[in-house]
Amino acid sequence: MRKTFKTSGVCTQAIEIEVEDEIVKDVRFLGGCHGNTQGISKLVTGMKVSDVIARLEGITCGNRSTSCPDQLAKALKAF
Repeated sequence: MRKTFKTSGVCTQAIEIEVEDEIVKDVRFLGGCHGNTQGISKLVTGMKVSDVIARLEGITCGNRSTSCPDQLAKALKAF
């Protein structure tokens, strides 16, 4: 199943996610720091959804209360 999650509080405008049998198959960030978001995508592809959430939830960026990794965790929780 593929869904698009609209982000909040970060440079990335949205995250497209594909999950199959509780495994992250593909992640694409729309906007944001291209190198960082590519790295996050490659690192989480193949991981269990629950493991990605556990690792990324609560990460902040500068003085913001969220980050692109945190927004990915929120998106996966809403999946």
